[in-house]
Amino acid sequence: MRILVVEDEGRIAGRIERMSRSFFGAQLQGITICESVEEGLLFLESNEIEVLLLDLNLNGRDGFELLKSVISGSFHTIIISAYTEKAITAFEYGVLDFVAKPFDERRLSQAFQRISVAENQKENGLRFLAVKRAGNIVLIDVNELIYIKGAGIYSELHLKNGKQELHDKSLEKLEQLLPASFERIHKSYIVPIGQSMKITVGSGSKYHLLLENGEILPIGRTRYAALKEKLFH
Repeated sequence: MRILVVEDEGRIAGRIERMSRSFFGAQLQGITICESVEEGLLFLESNEIEVLLLDLNLNGRDGFELLKSVISGSFHTIIISAYTEKAITAFEYGVLDFVAKPFDERRLSQAFQRISVAENQKENGLRFLAVKRAGNIVLIDVNELIYIKGAGIYSELHLKNGKQELHDKSLEKLEQLLPASFERIHKSYIVPIGQSMKITVGSGSKYHLLLENGEILPIGRTRYAALKEKLFH
């Protein structure tokens, strides 16, 4: 476990480090503390981490500046901030938890436990996708997805209940975050392998994927071999 703490108050950063070491023990491979948005971004350019612990007020700079720059990263993000009114916005960016200041070891441990559960259940992939609905944030369980369709800079989530939700990440960014059970079958489609029934071949060597709900999606020529291997290995 490699952790990056971005916190400008030395006393709080020290507490976070001690609590992190206490919780993860021998699992902790390294923990780095940065005091600013710029320092955090510079560190992330050349270092891989599993967890980002981020404050939202960094010497007067907004921590969301950093969050926006790394939103497609494969690591988990936990916000630790006194600005609780920004919690909803934080979850829009796919953060795993929002820990309000002042906090204690029990509350931070709860957040860390969510990391362990997410990794065990989804092999480091997202378990939920956050979407806006009537001004609120709703979490969609990835197990409820039939497929995802690209819609420009957005993505359409097609659900088992027949409904659709619009997600504000592009298909490319979602592909980086979703569990390994999801496969990019076409430039415009991502599908959970478990929803696949069979591959069909049409005229002109055009490939299609038949889903459990009866829908048929196109398969890109360059993606056919890899998909066939996953389905029929």
